[in-house]
Amino acid sequence: MNKLKISNRLNLLSRKGFLFGAGGLLLGGLGLRKILEGKQGERKMEKLPVFFVGHGSPMNALGPNEFATAWADSVKDFPEPNAILCISAHWFTRGQYVTAMEFPPTIHDFYGFPQELFNVRYPVPGDPKLAEKISKNEQGQIHLDYEWGLDHGTWSVLRNMYPKANIPVLQLSLDATKPASWHYEFAKSLSKLREEGVLIVGSGDMVHNLRLYDWKNQEHAQDWALSANETFKDLIQKRDVKSLSAYQTLGTAVQMAIPTPEHYLPMLYAMALAEEKEEISFYNDIIQSSVSLTSLKIQ
Repeated sequence: MNKLKISNRLNLLSRKGFLFGAGGLLLGGLGLRKILEGKQGERKMEKLPVFFVGHGSPMNALGPNEFATAWADSVKDFPEPNAILCISAHWFTRGQYVTAMEFPPTIHDFYGFPQELFNVRYPVPGDPKLAEKISKNEQGQIHLDYEWGLDHGTWSVLRNMYPKANIPVLQLSLDATKPASWHYEFAKSLSKLREEGVLIVGSGDMVHNLRLYDWKNQEHAQDWALSANETFKDLIQKRDVKSLSAYQTLGTAVQMAIPTPEHYLPMLYAMALAEEKEEISFYNDIIQSSVSLTSLKIQ
């Protein structure tokens, strides 16, 4: 499949712990499902939240740490989903793909970490039928993929959210040939999935520039990174998606925060799915040198 080899550049990781490049379940079955009654007596699923997660280092997957704990806590106030669709920064392709295998493999797309991390498996099932449905999206062609799997942008977060690994997971790639505005508009077409018991999670980092990472002073947020992160948060709170999509116009600090777009774009997917009456809350609002772990929950 004529996919970009961008991942060869984006998915390399340093030894220090960060990236170096870039219907429903039956009641009493796999989990409790809240059922709401429609106006004429029809049954309707409760609409699930949407997340953007700043995943940071893959080492966060191992826990215990404040980030993993927050991921686990963030899913405790709503029913277990039927399936999860994750948009990860680490699957950057020419064209758009969705994983369609019955059992997606766990991908260790990094090097230089302890063997404990390479031993991690997240043995969730896939959902070929849901993948087929997503592939028929009216906003654009989505190819079925049988080669990729779940990269660390997905499993490092989900293994803390849902450690039982009993919920089907699919991963959606980011089309590297499209601008941010296209991704925002396309993401809107996924909104109906929320009403069908599908949890949608974007995984990346709004601020992500490892070339400027200060390995000797990792806990100190660089001034420009703080500035860019605050700009993003302000625009998110204002729901100014036009400006968020045109991030190239937001000044020097933002340009430093987004040297390449793959870690930023998953946030736009979450924002595209936010409804007017829903609240947007921040958590894990921490910057480590030049990487932001700031995360959103939309509910």
